[in-house]
Formats: sequence, structure tokens, C-alpha cells
Amino acid sequence: MKIGIVCYPTYGGSGVIATELGKALAKQGHIVHFITYSQPVRLDAFAENIFYHEVSVIDYPLFEYPPYELMLTGKMVDVAKYHQLDLLHVHYAIPHASAAWHARMILEKENIRLPFVTTLHGTDITLLGQDRDLEPVINFAIDNSDAVTCVSQWLKKETLKYFKVNKEIKVIPNFINLKNYGPDGETQTLRKQYVRNEKILVHVSNFRPVKRVADAVRVFELIRKKIPAKLILVGDGPDMPKVTALCRALKVCDDIIITGMVRQVEKLLAIGDLFLLPSEEESFGLAALEAMASGVPVIATGSGGIPEVIEHEVCGLLNRTGDIAGMAKNALHILQNEKMLARYRKNARKRAEHFAAEKILPYYFRIYKELMDRG
Repeated sequence: MKIGIVCYPTYGGSGVIATELGKALAKQGHIVHFITYSQPVRLDAFAENIFYHEVSVIDYPLFEYPPYELMLTGKMVDVAKYHQLDLLHVHYAIPHASAAWHARMILEKENIRLPFVTTLHGTDITLLGQDRDLEPVINFAIDNSDAVTCVSQWLKKETLKYFKVNKEIKVIPNFINLKNYGPDGETQTLRKQYVRNEKILVHVSNFRPVKRVADAVRVFELIRKKIPAKLILVGDGPDMPKVTALCRALKVCDDIIITGMVRQVEKLLAIGDLFLLPSEEESFGLAALEAMASGVPVIATGSGGIPEVIEHEVCGLLNRTGDIAGMAKNALHILQNEKMLARYRKNARKRAEHFAAEKILPYYFRIYKELMDRG
């Protein structure tokens, strides 16, 4: 098959999953064409069977803002036509699915068939879906997709709550390539760069308000009062100034390492003892899954799709959103008992195995085959 993949190329979960899906398809001999405005952060530009097509974002004097969706549509048409794509897989309803529909309509005029799959990841539903001006566009994009998937049962319920869609939505959870996660020969050396005998807590996100990164800092401050510990904050985003100011106000800066964006996040996860995910809500919680695959248990809020990933009191502990004291107490409950920490570590890795790529990818392949068989 020749498959076009459209995604945001950033560090967010949707871009990671789209990229890993494309890489898995390429390894199986399929030809994959990524279409986006910059190279996805986890994409190897020289990988076999993978091609990247950049969508030029030109600031025309006529427009106050660059017309990205129109440029994306044009690039989809160009790639589909000249590389003879069999189908598109777009991640996010807008602007990707709506652009895919326009591309499909344009190509139909030339007797070229281009079915497309839309995967919903969360923000397009939980945030943009609440905007009345965008609601009809999102609804139309979903209903006119040839197939629709989403990453959790919770997100499916939210989609049906906000939209009157007629299209069947299939739940396919996010997945992970297990062999890329866990300790290796460099883990202990890397750990010694950060700590001596302290416990390491890790948080990874895009530092948007919904991630509540400041809560992670406050939780850490309470933990640090009880045991020697360090906190590694991985990522960047709009809340970074707020987080930095809080670190200074709480006088914990010396024990917090802010790495910024990191490509090989699995290296840092492997040295962690506990992962903090205090988000307002997560449609799935890919960062938590990556931590568990590294053998790192998770302290998280039990909102959104997180309980579908983390088994409470098995591979992590779930808390109410904003319960700083509760999260700190639960973290200490695990960290202060080495036998318990070892058990949680083992259970975390075991739980991650349920989301192994080889178990999840066949669901996507089945959808692709169904679309191809329709002719």
C-alpha cells in the first residue's frame, strides 16, 4: 500500500503515534508519505520506504493569517496524484480531516479515489469541539471520513456527547514499541549524572495549562521534605515561565532539572523511579504508557482516559485532579518501600505490554484493508 499520513509534527502524543504508525508500516514494506509543515520529531529522514513532504506556510499579503488548510489541501492533492496514494490517514479532525475531504473532492473530479481515515486524539473534541463556530466543521469532517478511530473509550463518549455524528467510531488505543524502552547499558551512567542516592521523579509534557505542570512541582516539594529526591521536567510550552517562577518561590530549583525538548525521552524515563502526570484530563496518556514501558510506575489523576491505561494500585496510583497532598502521599507510599517500588515497576512494564505495537497495529491494518477492498 501507499499511505499518506497527516499529523502535527510536534512532541505531542498524536504526532508521536502518527510517526510510529508510519514507521511500522514502512518496516512491513508499505510506502509511507508524511505530509505536514515540518519533519516530525521522531521521524528518521533516511528511513527506508518513508518520504516527507513539507507543506509550505506562506504569508500572503492578502491574508491576515497564512491559509494553512488550503495549502495542506493542495499538498495532499499533489502527493496523492503524483505518488499514487491508496489512502490517507489523518490525525485530528481539523484542519486535517476537513482538508482531506476537500482533497478527496478535488481528486474525484479527476477520477482519482482517495479514501481517508481520521483518528481523533482529544483536543479536537474536548477543546475545539466546544467552540460553536467550529462544531459544524468538526461534525462534518468526522461524518465524511471513510473511517474514524479514537484512542480511548472515554474520548469516544466525549465525541458522542459533543457531536451528533452518524459515523461509527472504533476505539484503537495508542501503542508503543516496547523494545525502545527500559534500562540499557547507559542507564546507570546517565542516572549518576543527575543523582547520587536521591529518588528521581519525571514529568514529560508540552507544558500547556491542561497538563498542570505546576502541580507536579508542588507535589515534588512535599516529597522532597520527606526524602532526598530530584525532579526532571522534560518538555516546554506556554506554562514554562509559571513553572520556573514557582520553582524559585518554593526554593526547589536546585533539585529540579528542566531539560526542554528531548528527542530520546526514553533515555530519561529509564532512569526514573516515579512518573508524575497531574493533568486536568488526558484522552489517553501516552507519556504515562511510555513511563510504564520503562518500568516506571505512575502517580496520575484519574480523569479522562487515564484509568484505561493505568491500573490503580497495580502499576500506579490515581488521584483527584488538584489533590497535591494526596499525590505526594501516594508517591511516598511507593518510594519509601523498596519492595513495593520493585513490584510496581514490574507491574508497570507488564501493563505496558497490553499496548505493544504488534498487538495494536493489526487493528489499523484491518481498517486499511477494508477501505481498499471497497474499491
